[in-house]
Amino acid sequence: MVEREITQDIHSHGPHGGTLVAVGGGFVEISVFETSVLPRFRLYFFDERQQAVAPPPGAVEIETWRPDGERQPFAFRLDDGFLEATSEIPEPHEFRVVLALGDGAARRRYEARFTEEGHAHAEGHGEHAHGGPGHAVHHGHTHGIVDPTITTTARGLWVIKWSFVALFATALLQLAVVILSNSVALLADMIHNVGDAATAIPLGVAFLFARRPASRRFTFGFGRVEDLAGLAVVLTITASAAVAAYEAIQRLVHPQLVSHLGAIVAASIIGFVGNEAVAIFRIRVGKQMGSAALVADGYHARTDGWTSLAVLVGAVGVHLGYPMADPIIGLVITVAILGVAWGSVKIVFSRMLDGVEPDVVDQVQAIAREVNGVTGVTEVRARWLGHRLRAEVNISVRPQLTVNAAHEIAKEVEHQLQHHLRFLSGAIIHVDPATNAGESQHRQGPHAHDDLTIHSH
Repeated sequence: MVEREITQDIHSHGPHGGTLVAVGGGFVEISVFETSVLPRFRLYFFDERQQAVAPPPGAVEIETWRPDGERQPFAFRLDDGFLEATSEIPEPHEFRVVLALGDGAARRRYEARFTEEGHAHAEGHGEHAHGGPGHAVHHGHTHGIVDPTITTTARGLWVIKWSFVALFATALLQLAVVILSNSVALLADMIHNVGDAATAIPLGVAFLFARRPASRRFTFGFGRVEDLAGLAVVLTITASAAVAAYEAIQRLVHPQLVSHLGAIVAASIIGFVGNEAVAIFRIRVGKQMGSAALVADGYHARTDGWTSLAVLVGAVGVHLGYPMADPIIGLVITVAILGVAWGSVKIVFSRMLDGVEPDVVDQVQAIAREVNGVTGVTEVRARWLGHRLRAEVNISVRPQLTVNAAHEIAKEVEHQLQHHLRFLSGAIIHVDPATNAGESQHRQGPHAHDDLTIHSH
């Protein structure tokens, strides 16, 4: 048996943002690609001058070594100038990577380390490392819109999936008691739980479409489908809440007997336990992932659990001889649902109208200004396409620079944006000379040509 040599020689980041490892006769860039797909290793090969070369003919393998001792091998297939792993990388992304190259006595192993906070990812033109704490853009919980800090990792998707299963199962149990007991309060709480579970629907739809490549008709891809799915979910929840409100008002005007109070109490407790289980699950995993959004989702689920207990109060009121307690509690819960739905509608429409959080624009400006050679940032435009961000930035540079030098500065601006904005799928960097910077300098004054009337651009 040939004993394989283990070396560790890291050479910063490669052109695709992955970890560049020095090997015999050149370099190998180990990157993790996960743009709209589950994460996979990609390997790029370079000679001693860091010029791209074809993958070697010998065997190439990777094995991950996790802190708990688990090892996982990865085989590779040839793609367009690089090798791609044949299987996905499970979360969390914190492990040692052992790269094996060659056969027999020529076989060598090289080591690198990947962490959950700073492993390389594919975004836009290439893979880039995520920024550290404070670089992510955080958003609050809304129905119909799933936060990008959750949706861009396989573990986040896993949390959303099992949260959906738990909340949907809770809602089904409550529905059975609603049919049995005729409780409007429980009906409203069931709708609330369905709304929380339905958050996963636009996520599933978006990732189904995200696997489709951009086309000549849909040149930006299909990220906007997520917004449409979110809108459909929000409108469905709003319509359901309106039905619950109507039923509660009808019950106030035309009282009906509410039966099986014990079953209502049990369903209320089930609703509380289901939401609390989801809350504990989301908070625990969110803290492990460092996802503030997932932790916030967990606390939101905990609040929903207390809403479920309000149904119990209504049942106790009916038991004590106050039959109006049930529809009154139903109305209270319905108002809470409508409040959440209204906030969600505003966010969904903002996304559909290309609205973006002001702090994103501020962050893009700050990152671009820090790049060496940038003399100013005149305009920044950004918009969400689903849970991915696209940006357009106008920068100015010294007018005496060559085109190639200005281009390199623009590349570095995009590179830094990819590093620090976790959800950026691409950025267009427009370069102006500092003496003639800004969109206003590009407009044409009144002029005439081609037999047209006097006009401007």
